[in-house]
Amino acid sequence: MKKNYLLACILAVSFFGQQAMADVKIGFTGALSGPAAALGQDQYDGFMLAVEQNKGMLGGEAVEVIREDDQVKPEIGLQAARKLVDQDKVDAIVGMGFTNVLMAMLPPIIDSGVVAIATNSGPLTLSGAGCQPNVFSTAWQSDGPAEAMGVYAQENNFNNVYLMAPNYQAGKEMLAGFKRFYKGDVVDEVYTPLSQTDFSAEITMLQASSPEAVFVFYPGGLGINFVKQMRQAGMLEKIPVLSVFTVDGTTLPALKGLADGVIAGAMWDASLENDASKEFVKAYQEKYGRVPSLYSASGYDAANLLGAAIESVDGKVSDKVKFAAAVKEAGSSFQSVRGPFKFNNNNMPIQNFYAFQAEKTDDGVMMKHIDTPLKNHKDAYHNECKLK
Repeated sequence: MKKNYLLACILAVSFFGQQAMADVKIGFTGALSGPAAALGQDQYDGFMLAVEQNKGMLGGEAVEVIREDDQVKPEIGLQAARKLVDQDKVDAIVGMGFTNVLMAMLPPIIDSGVVAIATNSGPLTLSGAGCQPNVFSTAWQSDGPAEAMGVYAQENNFNNVYLMAPNYQAGKEMLAGFKRFYKGDVVDEVYTPLSQTDFSAEITMLQASSPEAVFVFYPGGLGINFVKQMRQAGMLEKIPVLSVFTVDGTTLPALKGLADGVIAGAMWDASLENDASKEFVKAYQEKYGRVPSLYSASGYDAANLLGAAIESVDGKVSDKVKFAAAVKEAGSSFQSVRGPFKFNNNNMPIQNFYAFQAEKTDDGVMMKHIDTPLKNHKDAYHNECKLK
């Protein structure tokens, strides 16, 4: 008993000593409470899995991760960014939550030059003329998944489509992305309040319009409510539902068989067949007891990207300009779970976008890879960015 106690003490001292002597400090911000908490938690868990796999290190350097909850409130996100930059003196910030929160966080991040990696968004403000040399995304340029669904709708001969999304920046960018590649008729374009959870009136309007398909962007709890209400109204059997961030690893546990048939555009899903993805899914399930979502994958990729960049500068991350350049270069060399990956000139990913369909199985429901509408896709705004 005494030996076991002594060993535990030694391990504890070793762990906390390593944290105290961390060579690299990383801030993580995201939605860690409220209805969107699952999204932020998945990003954090994916990031921390990579840190744990490297024994508390990235790129051979001990790391300390400081976590902040933005509560999906821009003002809270800004406070967190200022704290991490001014008080904690972090070397990098990861996560940064929803688009509206990310945009609020940018001023202190840009002014400080601290490397920042978004794991949940990539607004056109950053991918176009407002691109920044120290701000990256391992997620997606906002339009990308929706563009893939626009291609899918076009190639599958849906002559008219009904569009729905929450009324905020990301919602508008998603619908714009869908329309960029879809050349058929848009029956209607409906925006709902970001806090709305009852879609009965909109579903009645949708039903009356009799479109050949509907395209929706409703993340997290919004997606759960929308799909459940569509199923209750008998609409999922009548109208194909194309979606982004509505049916995925964060919502399937709640939706289960109710999501059967819904098609989702994404840069990754746990059903994707490549070695890096399979190893990640196995390790994540063993660690957390659940299937990783695309948000988990984005966080995991961000950690491994940072590891490659830190190693390439021999741990000398204090030179912010060189560190940012190393992150950009590492985008072409680290192993992403999603398959092809590298940064475009605007620091947004060049990557594949896949189509997955929810399918009932003997064990419940899973997403099945059915198509790759966009391969090595570059976003529509990179030519407006002056970075090289």
